[in-house]
This record gives sequence, structure tokens and C-alpha cells, in this order.
Amino acid sequence: MTMNAPEKPDSRGGSGERKHPWRDNIEAITMAIIMAVMLKYFVVEAYKIPTGSMQPTLMGNTETQIFDRILVDKFSFHYRDPKRFEVVVFKYPLDVSKNFIKRIAGVGPEELKVENGDLWRRADGSEPWSILRRPRPVQESVWKPLHPGEPGSKSWKVLAGAEGWQAASDTITARGSGSVRFPQSGLITDQYRDGYPLSIRDKIVRRVGSAAHMVGDLRVSGEVRALAGCESFSVQLREGDRRYSFHLPGPAAAPDARPSIRFERSTALRGGPNGVVELPEAWRLPAGRSITFAAQNLDDMLALELDGEVALELEVPPATDQSSFLFLHVEGEGADLADVQVARDIYYISDNRKISRWKIPAGHYVMLGDNTQDSSDSREWTWRSYDLPGTGVVRGNLRLNEENPHTVKGLPGGPEVWFRDEWGERHHWKAADARQLDDTEAPLVPRRLITGRAVVVFWPLKWNLGLWRLRWIR
Repeated sequence: MTMNAPEKPDSRGGSGERKHPWRDNIEAITMAIIMAVMLKYFVVEAYKIPTGSMQPTLMGNTETQIFDRILVDKFSFHYRDPKRFEVVVFKYPLDVSKNFIKRIAGVGPEELKVENGDLWRRADGSEPWSILRRPRPVQESVWKPLHPGEPGSKSWKVLAGAEGWQAASDTITARGSGSVRFPQSGLITDQYRDGYPLSIRDKIVRRVGSAAHMVGDLRVSGEVRALAGCESFSVQLREGDRRYSFHLPGPAAAPDARPSIRFERSTALRGGPNGVVELPEAWRLPAGRSITFAAQNLDDMLALELDGEVALELEVPPATDQSSFLFLHVEGEGADLADVQVARDIYYISDNRKISRWKIPAGHYVMLGDNTQDSSDSREWTWRSYDLPGTGVVRGNLRLNEENPHTVKGLPGGPEVWFRDEWGERHHWKAADARQLDDTEAPLVPRRLITGRAVVVFWPLKWNLGLWRLRWIR
């Protein structure tokens, strides 16, 4: 075997190959830039939320100066299609120079509608409509806490005959049989500020349409510690003429007692639908030990949870009258309730909106904002088009309140129109020189414009408000 002779070192002590540190640095910087660009466009990118259309899930609020920073996964959608209820970033179809972020509500091919605050779908006109239910992790992220008894919130009302009861925000002490009602008067409605953290809620400015709709989809949760002589603890949700009763036997109940959910109509409507479901085996609240519970009416499904697990479910017919309130009731010696929370679901608004029903072709999506009272989304998007001499048809996003188009009056040559087209380019012309065409609805987002999935909020940190916006986006 022949071995090569070692290189003779040069006079500077090197190996014979000249070194260029500046070139190495340039190569390293160039590779870093290339990797950063590749990372941004194909893997992950950070965004700042500029508006409030997804509040309170994602904050972009001038009143509180909270603008969430999020990380967006741009890799997954290279290998799979977006799914319903994911929060996604996409190029706005009516102005592709802008990025929008919304929640996917409709996935083609299908038909979708908003009715009584809920989402309904069917494959086509030959099928009946079915209500859409979010996956549990998504639903947990969109419940809107109502904070009973806190400043600015509605309170509990201890009813007559419950002299040994005390109710303050999330704590209720029950001694003897009795009940509390929430709210103390009136009904539960879609208040605009519902769902915001208490530290910023009063800073949020109410929008037009706040509290315009009654909300029937409710959840009550907390901890119950029954005294030895407690016979039962129950939650009763009222929705129109309906009573949904969630019953937990206490330590003093019969040994064979079972938890149950009962659906009844008022006696004024005899013969209406009703139903009951019970746990298969006997079960009673233990004396002196706390049990977590939750009772909810959500998307025409009643559910009772015990210690974080769904114990019972009962499907009920759709309700058109959603005037709602609730009671907590104890029979016997009493019980202590802690961390009691009441929350409502998103009520999707369809009245006073241009579009509330969609026929979605394959490869297209309907997008809705969680802040349904103040969101520009698939219920509103509309093309405004003009025929310009020498240019042809120019179209763009119709925005009301003179935002797009914007007409400048009082000029010597007459009014001029300023308009931003679908590519983000600005045009202007004398108002008399162009012909406005009919407006057309444009509610759908093509698959090719969806660029990523919102994954996590990582900023801001507001020490003065006790708020750190660190959370997964569901």
C-alpha cells in the first residue's frame, strides 16, 4: 500500500491550504439566513394578532393594549388538509396581501347553516340537518365564564326558605334544604364581555348587539362536599318551557339511589317529549369529601360529569326558545360548594348578517371568528367591482363605513374614489369615470390560501394585570 506523503507546512505554519475567515463567516451567515427563511415559510412563523375577531380566544385589543403573539405551524398542512374547528391562518381571498386568522366552521363538500346560535351541516339537500359538536378540548377552550357574584357580573339569589344559605361569587354554603338561582333576575344572554379575564373585562368596550340573544347552552361546574345528612344535590337548567335536572344522591339517600339526568316539559305542554337516564349502578356522594361535578346543556346534548369523567349523557330535541336560567338545590342537612363556575357557549349570530347558509364545494372552507358579534368572516365577505375605462374590471373587498371604497368629496374636479383591490394594490379615479357593478358574495376560502395552523400563544406578559397569555390554541 502506498501512503501519500504529508503536506509540507507553508511558511506561516498552515497546511498549505489558505484560510479565509471572512469567507467562512459569509457562508455561515448566508446559511443561517437561508435556514431562517425556510423555517419561516415552511415550518413555523410568529404572528401578531391585530384585531379582535377571535377574542377572547386570541386577543387583539386596543382598549387593553393586549395583542397576542402566536406561533403558527406551517408544516402540517403540506401533508394533510385542515380540519373543522382548527384555528388557521390564511390569505384573505378578497385581499391576498393580508393574512387572516379564523376558526374553520365548514369543510366542503357540504352544506352549512347557522340557526339559533348553533352550527348545522348536511352532505346535501337529500339529508336532514345535524348539529355540529366541537371536540372536547376545543369546547373547553371556548366556554365563556360568567363569573357569578364578581363586580360587574350577575349574582346568585338565595331563594325563600333557605335561611341557612350564603352565596358569594364561587362559594356557596348550604345549611338545610334550599335553592339558589342564577342570575338573580332575568335571563342569560350573549353579553359582549362574557369570557374575558376579570382583570381586563371592564376595559373592554361593549359592541352594538351585546345581550341581544338568549343563550341556552350552559355549563355549571364546581366541587360539592356533602354533609352526612345531605339527601341530594341537584342542578336544574331551564330552557324555555324545559327543565333539565341533574341529580346526585347524598350520603343520607337510599342505598340503591343513582345519579340521573331528567328532561321534562312544563305541565302546560302535556304530552311533549321527555326522558331520563340513570347510572347503571348505585352511587352516592360521600360524606365530608369533595367531588368535582359539571352539568351542561350543549348542542342538544345533556351531560353530567363526576371527577372529570362523563358519567351520563342524554340527547334532547332542538330548542327554539332559549330563554335560560338555572338553580342549584340541596335537600337535607346541607353541603358546601366551592369553585362554582357558570359558563355559556358561543352564540353564532345570523340575524343582521349577509350570509347564514352556505353550499360549500370540495376544497373550500367557511371561516368564522370566535368573537361572533364583531368579526369580519364568511357571514360578511363581499366583492365590490368597478368597470374602469382603459383598465377593465377591478374588484376588491367591500368594507362599510367608507373604509373600502373611500370617496373623497369636495375636490375641484369632483369626487374621487380610492379603492384597494384583491391584490392589495390601490387605485383611484374620478367617481364619474367608472361604473359600479353588482356586489357579489364571496364567503369561501380555497384550500390553497390556507397557510398554517395556530398552535400556541406565547406573549404578552402583563404584570400590571396579572396576565400571561401563554396557552395552547384549541
